[in-house]
Amino acid sequence: MGPTGAGKSTFINTVAGKTDATLVGHGLTSCTSALQHVIVPHPTDPGRRIVFVDTPGFNDTNIDDYDILERISAWLAKSYSNRVKVSAVLYLHDITMNRMTGASKKTLNLFQHLCGEKASKGVFFVTTRWGPASSVDEEKREDELKETFFSSMLGHGATCERFLLSHESAWAIVNLVINKGALVEALQIQEELVDLKKRLQETSAGAALYEQLQKICDENVQRLKRSMSEEEIRKLKETNKAISAQLEALKVPLSTKFKRVFEIDAPDTDITQEFQNIDIIPDVRDTDIIIL
Repeated sequence: MGPTGAGKSTFINTVAGKTDATLVGHGLTSCTSALQHVIVPHPTDPGRRIVFVDTPGFNDTNIDDYDILERISAWLAKSYSNRVKVSAVLYLHDITMNRMTGASKKTLNLFQHLCGEKASKGVFFVTTRWGPASSVDEEKREDELKETFFSSMLGHGATCERFLLSHESAWAIVNLVINKGALVEALQIQEELVDLKKRLQETSAGAALYEQLQKICDENVQRLKRSMSEEEIRKLKETNKAISAQLEALKVPLSTKFKRVFEIDAPDTDITQEFQNIDIIPDVRDTDIIIL
C-alpha cells in the first residue's frame, strides 16, 4: 500500500520479471483503480506461489479516498471470511520526496488504522526510487522516516527495507517476508468488519478518514474567506462538494449508534455484498499473500 505513484505496480512488475504484470503510471494519472493480484512462482522453489495484491493508492486522481477505502476493505473482509491469511503488507514510500506532505501523512495514518498495532510484525515499509548510489539527503530522509513517521509500527515489530529497482532487490524483500514467517492473523480492519460486524463507517480507518476529510473541508471554507480569483473559488467549491459526499457516506446511521449504545444486536453488515465480483485467491496452499 502507499500513496499513488510510490511504485507499487513497479515493484510487482520487477518481481515478476515483466513490464506488464500490472499497469504502471508515469504521468499525473493513477493506473491502478481496482485491486489486482499477480501470481508469481518463487524463483528457487517453483512449487511455492507468491500472490501480490496491488491496491489503488489514496489521493488517486480518479477515485475518492472513501471509494478506495471501501474497495480495499471489501477485498480484505472477503478474503478473511474465506480464511485467506495475509503473509505481509508492504507500504511503499518514495525516498526522493523532500518532505512528508500532508497527503502522505494522511495516507500513512489511514494505513496504520487499517493494519492496527497487533499486525505490525507483518508490515514492511519499503522505500523506493533510490539512485545508483544513495545520497546524504536520501539517507537523512530514511532516518527521519524511521525515527518519526514509521517509528510506532517499527517499535511493534515492523521492518524497513530499500527497493533498489532490481529483480534481486525485490526478491530479497520477498524472501525476508517468507523467512520472517510473520503470517498476519488479521488486520484491524478485518477484525472490525468480520468479527465485530462493524460498518465501514464505524471502523478505526473509517473514523480516521472522516476526521481527515472534515479537516480539509474546514480549511477550504477558511480559504474561501480570503481574496481569491473566480476560478480558484470554483475549484474549491467543487472540491468541498466532493468531500461533503464522502463525509455523508462516512456518517454512522443514528439507528446503528442507538443499537450500539443499548447493546442491541445490529443487523449484519457485509461490505462485500456491494462488491459481488471481488476476485480473491481460492486455493491458498503453498501460497504467500503480499499486499501492496
